[in-house]
Amino acid sequence: MSLEELRKEINELDRKLVELLNERARVVVEIGKLKSQDDSAIYAPDREKDVFARLAEANKGPLPDKCLAAIWRELMSGSFVLERPLRIGYLGPEGSYSHTAALLKFGQSVEYESLAGITSIFDEVTKGHCDLGVVPIENTTGGGVIETLDALIESNVKICSEVVMAIHHNLLANCSLNEIKKIYSKPEIFVQCRNWLSATFKDREDTTVAVASSARAAQIASQEAGAAAIGSVVAAELYGLGIVCEKIEDITSNITRFLVVSQEDAKPTGEDKTAIMFSTAHKVGALADVLDVLRTYNINLTNIESRPSKKRQWEYYFLMDILGHRTDENVQNALEEAGKHCLQLSILGSFPKATEML
Repeated sequence: MSLEELRKEINELDRKLVELLNERARVVVEIGKLKSQDDSAIYAPDREKDVFARLAEANKGPLPDKCLAAIWRELMSGSFVLERPLRIGYLGPEGSYSHTAALLKFGQSVEYESLAGITSIFDEVTKGHCDLGVVPIENTTGGGVIETLDALIESNVKICSEVVMAIHHNLLANCSLNEIKKIYSKPEIFVQCRNWLSATFKDREDTTVAVASSARAAQIASQEAGAAAIGSVVAAELYGLGIVCEKIEDITSNITRFLVVSQEDAKPTGEDKTAIMFSTAHKVGALADVLDVLRTYNINLTNIESRPSKKRQWEYYFLMDILGHRTDENVQNALEEAGKHCLQLSILGSFPKATEML
């Protein structure tokens, strides 16, 4: 076939695709009507996981699964709008890593709310002003994000999903490296770039200044002479900054995990995690007793963090991720028995395990 004939075939296929996509959209509208009758959640993480699994199973190539997943994310983003517009809170301003994670997860068609702090995201979800919130929880280099851990302890929201994203940090400024007097970014980002900063600015003390987000850092750097920010390429473009140095993170395989929080968690998918929070009596072996229960029920622990209680001295809250859904029989039995060794034990939510990096 000639080039012109092949292009005509593509045009006809495109026309058919548009017809099919709109036919699918009409079904989505009917689903939205049914959900509104019983006030069901618009975003269903278990359904999302099922859709992507079916896509991968049906895909015979030559398009890679990742390409189809990206297309369907945008398709589902438009579907949310047809059912009811979703509002998603993230740690702003625009151009932050949280903003990028939210866009990759939920697409361009939903509404986004830029918020000044992680606590504000939890508050807005609790009040119902935002349907969902996207918050960073841990990084492979810097560890846990303290603000999120504390907010999980103090809030009643639930974890309904997770996002895993590769993170690359860049030094952004409108001046040369030698002219930089201050560098703005989040504290966790400074930790992830500690070795590079120490080597590059060893003759300049007190150059780093902590702010709420990497995008806020870029905003400040764009307005202040001799200032730089550590942030994303997207932030550089949004705030008119040059990229002075690329990929300055100490570990190239730098990954951040984000949580999606809601007023309810997710239904089981067969490949889930459950997040729990508990405190124990201040006695020898208290934490070990809880861990022994998990081992007895053959439950794998994937993450553990601790935060000091703000109510009593030398008392700590532990936050854990375990494999399995809270409705699984072994998880239910394990948590019931573990609770006997705790002053308090709460389930923060069950959610599908992220199986790919966005």
